[in-house]
Amino acid sequence: MTQRLRICGIRLAVLCFLASATSISLAQVPVVKFTTEDSSVKFAVKASVAINGSFDKWDATLVFTSTDVTTGVLDIKIQADSVNTGSGMKDGKLKSKDFFNADQVPLITFLSTKIVQTGPNTFEVVGDFTIRGASKPQTLTLILSGKGTGTGEIHGTMVFDRKDYGMNKGIPFVHIGDSVDVTVDLKGNRISGPPLVFKQ
Repeated sequence: MTQRLRICGIRLAVLCFLASATSISLAQVPVVKFTTEDSSVKFAVKASVAINGSFDKWDATLVFTSTDVTTGVLDIKIQADSVNTGSGMKDGKLKSKDFFNADQVPLITFLSTKIVQTGPNTFEVVGDFTIRGASKPQTLTLILSGKGTGTGEIHGTMVFDRKDYGMNKGIPFVHIGDSVDVTVDLKGNRISGPPLVFKQ
């Protein structure tokens, strides 16, 4: 019995050590959290009747494996049914199976696979953009302000073809273009880890 208790005690100590080591490593990783109150995710489509809107519910984080800014992973999750164009009719059509199919696929996501610093404050973020369950590689072009302060803002743009994601239908009496312009303005804070290192 004493030996079993000793073994259990050793196992518990090992588990506690591993948990502690994990928490320490996580604390050393730079993590940026974006605040939805001061940020926005918007889109615009060229059409005979303007179709511009935003999403009211979304979440975004930027997690790094080191202080090198290019090791970051940008993860954006958008609630498709939170689309807001200012028109109930347009919102309903965009949520339908012809467009976002929000009932069946509630999330629109962007998960980066590569970050390239193209200038002192500019980046190209390549990632998998998923909408209606269809995923395609897309590039988000970013401009960063507030570098090195722990608090910053990101302005990003991306263009995609809606038909690449199965959104082939239209809206009655409205001619809609195929290209969709996406704009993200994200304000965030580094909530853990050391400062990031950028190319000059």
